[in-house]
Amino acid sequence: MSLMANAVQVQNAQSIQTSDGVAHGVSVAVIGVGLMGNKIARRLASQGASVSAWNRSADKATALAEVGIRAAPTVAQAATADVLLLSLSDAATIRATILADDVKELLRGKTVLQMGTIGPKESASLAAEVVAAGGRYVEAPVLGSQPEAEKGTLLIMVGADADPRDTPGDPVWPLLKALGQEPNIHYIGPVGTAAAVKLSLNQLIASLTVGFSTSLGLVQRSGAPVDKFMSILRASALYAPTYDKKLQKMLDRDYGAANFPTKHLLKDVRLFESEAAAAGLDTRLLAALKGVVQDTVDRGLADTDYSAVFDAVAHPEGKGEHQQ
Repeated sequence: MSLMANAVQVQNAQSIQTSDGVAHGVSVAVIGVGLMGNKIARRLASQGASVSAWNRSADKATALAEVGIRAAPTVAQAATADVLLLSLSDAATIRATILADDVKELLRGKTVLQMGTIGPKESASLAAEVVAAGGRYVEAPVLGSQPEAEKGTLLIMVGADADPRDTPGDPVWPLLKALGQEPNIHYIGPVGTAAAVKLSLNQLIASLTVGFSTSLGLVQRSGAPVDKFMSILRASALYAPTYDKKLQKMLDRDYGAANFPTKHLLKDVRLFESEAAAAGLDTRLLAALKGVVQDTVDRGLADTDYSAVFDAVAHPEGKGEHQQ
């Protein structure tokens, strides 16, 4: 890197860290800086928060130095921040990461802000352990992906003992405002309720995408013009914008880089099925959805956009052709 480029990078990092954004002065460690965590960390830094980051693959955290985000070598060192924001894949990973003995003892007086998609019972169990360790737990799963995290327009569901906007000086509230803006932040109720709403929304992702894939597949097989089908669909009460977002990927059978990969959709469908069964709901449709998404993953499409379920629905004879 040239001296001039290096100077510009340092200047940019300094300007981000001294920004007078809505999260100015909040000390936060982002635990897990993969697809979403990376964008969340960058957004918070741009809004004035003092951000550190930890990731199991350390290179993902150290790469954030270009925007003034400090990489923490261990989770325990990241736990010096006032807020530990979790952007991790599942409850088991969360438990192994922040409830390990060397970290758990550091949670006293800290706030754990859990933003991943996990089950209501899992979230309540984690909350109980964090509180027992002297910490505070807030669940705040989001609807939206990397572009929305980058722009600060995520839809955020909050589960906590009280609405964080009603607590003066609460460090969680400015972080949420930086990521979602006030009209997009919804206090649902106690811990577990926001997790349930988020999981329910993700179930709709699977249902809508598999349903649209099935209809589109029949239209193609019949020889009817896809554009006519879409025109009628768009003019009807049946339309959802996600159909147009995924249409070209399905037509091209090119599912590209993922904002929300198929493997994560499979995890969420499995989790929803388990929660639905425990709640006494009929899970026959969920079992079928799970089978379609599992078949998609088995084709080698785990890391592609979840629109890849179209492959399993419309081209069942092609199983195995995408495997690496």
